[in-house]
Amino acid sequence: MSATLSQRDQQKARTRRALLDAGLALLEEQSLSSIGLREITRAVGISPAAFYRHFRDVADLGVALVEESLGSLHEAIRAGLSAHSEDGARIDHLVDVIAAHVRRHPEHIRFVARERHGGVAAVRTAIGAELDRFAEEVTRLLAEDEISRGWSAEDLRMLGETYVDHMVMTAFAFLDAALGEGPPAATVARIARRQLRLISLGRRYWTASDEAATTK
Repeated sequence: MSATLSQRDQQKARTRRALLDAGLALLEEQSLSSIGLREITRAVGISPAAFYRHFRDVADLGVALVEESLGSLHEAIRAGLSAHSEDGARIDHLVDVIAAHVRRHPEHIRFVARERHGGVAAVRTAIGAELDRFAEEVTRLLAEDEISRGWSAEDLRMLGETYVDHMVMTAFAFLDAALGEGPPAATVARIARRQLRLISLGRRYWTASDEAATTK
């Protein structure tokens, strides 16, 4: 009995994977809001009724793609941030990690770039929530640096969000480079490193009193 259930679970997992892959493939040329359920199931070779064993609707499949797409980028960037503590080495490694990730998973980055402001509300919300969780984790990692000693929770969160925004936009820029749009990858990497070094330099001299002075 257990072997039979195991085979059934494996088949279910394969079908779910096939649906996700079909969705990503279709999203290369169109937005999620323009894709129909039948179009996805036709690509996989299953009936529309079978789709509902895995997802509630196309938007639910899109949310699963958000979790997968940003989850994989999240893991890559977390590794990049954790690998080095010295600013120069960390920045160089981080940019290299993002570039390599985009080369391996261009379909994930394309999906997030297109749907971040797309027409499916559930997917936009999921992307926002994933980026928020991402910023929380980056904030915790940066808070461990010696340079962050004495920073307020608000300032640390602002720093984490700044890093996440920059890294996501860098991933989008690397994707554009791979598609032959915008500057080449070498230029994207050079600019990204300079921008991160600028953020790092500002971080070294930032104090809460500086911010208070600019608001008077």
